[in-house]
Amino acid sequence: MSSPRIISFRIAPERVAELDSIARALDRDRSHLLNEAVASYLDQQRRFVAMVKEGLHASKNGKTIDDEDLDAMIGSWVKAKPLRKKERKARTRS
Repeated sequence: MSSPRIISFRIAPERVAELDSIARALDRDRSHLLNEAVASYLDQQRRFVAMVKEGLHASKNGKTIDDEDLDAMIGSWVKAKPLRKKERKARTRS
């Protein structure tokens, strides 16, 4: 691994205070937390770029999903909330 480089950027004072508070609570220094945050951000962006590339590749090959199938897929991921008393009454009246 190459030696660490020093960079600088502007950040709101409130965020620095919050960062320092978390660093104290975790018995870490600010630099450690910032390195973890950057590593996490880069991982997320790398996954996002890979998913976009995968989607573009699928689209170019005609592998798409129509609106109704997409709605059904998303609906299967979400548990339906039980209706509230007022909502149940309104449904039985209509």
